[in-house]
Amino acid sequence: MTTFRRTFVASCITAVLVASTGAALAQQPREVKIGYALAVNSHYGAGAQAWADSVEKATNNAFKFKQFPSSALGGERELIEGLQLGTVEAVIVSTGALSNFVPDVGVVDIPFLFRDTQHARNVLDGQFGQDLLTKFKTRGLIALAWGEQGFRHLSNNKRAVTKPDDLKGLKIRVTENPVHITAFRTLGASPTPMSWPEVIGALQQGTIDGQENPVSVFVSAKLWQVQKHLTLTSHVYAPMALIVSPAFFGSLTDAQKTAFIQGAKAGALASRQFVDAVEKKAVDEIKSHGVQVVTNVDKAVFQAAIAPAYKQYATKFGQKTLDQITQTK
Repeated sequence: MTTFRRTFVASCITAVLVASTGAALAQQPREVKIGYALAVNSHYGAGAQAWADSVEKATNNAFKFKQFPSSALGGERELIEGLQLGTVEAVIVSTGALSNFVPDVGVVDIPFLFRDTQHARNVLDGQFGQDLLTKFKTRGLIALAWGEQGFRHLSNNKRAVTKPDDLKGLKIRVTENPVHITAFRTLGASPTPMSWPEVIGALQQGTIDGQENPVSVFVSAKLWQVQKHLTLTSHVYAPMALIVSPAFFGSLTDAQKTAFIQGAKAGALASRQFVDAVEKKAVDEIKSHGVQVVTNVDKAVFQAAIAPAYKQYATKFGQKTLDQITQTK
């Protein structure tokens, strides 16, 4: 073979290899980092998996979700900041930290605002909830859907809480949320804002006496290991938001954006189904671990005790907004 032919053949082989490598790289799915606070086997994890499955299927595996559960990328505040900075593509977060970024979200955290789960879902799936999602854009966030954690309940290590007076002096961890802080201060407790990754250690060390969360969180976090008493106060409905980074979302085609929106809705539904299933058996499971559970709670007494805070809430969010929520069928 002449030098010319050897060079020609080598060039052809090189061209084929480069083309093959380029094709292989082009077929690599685009990674989507998704972070959330709890373990994979939680309502957060259920939402994340359904979101991933839906998007990957709809885009013919053009994307691959990489999950970071259990606050692996930081607390919820850090996750939200990561979205704004573009260092993380997607998150599922509670409204606890969100109100510091999107103040209008705080209205859904008002105690005893929602009659029951169906009422809450109707509000968030209706015009009010969808309008609230659009307000995220002005804060550098793209919120796609409302998922669910369930109604929040109170737990502690000191005593059974059956009436508001029992809360006096208790150091209760609350989310970094002004609405929650106002509520527990009004009830006579000592609210202590704290990010979720710090909570278990603080309960173990006695830095705080208790916390408040849905039973879905109590179970997934195995809080029976650090709490003796649980009172089913159902004081606040707790949604969660499925959000993506504006930088990431802006890089998608219209078809891909649709896939992410539909995927987020699938994730939201999966979280609700997970919560429904957990709440049917959660209390019995919690009791089986030795936790003393107060199930018969006179909510009217707690509502009356927290009534003074409603003046502040009406001033902050507008009485018209509160009425719009309460009047939703």
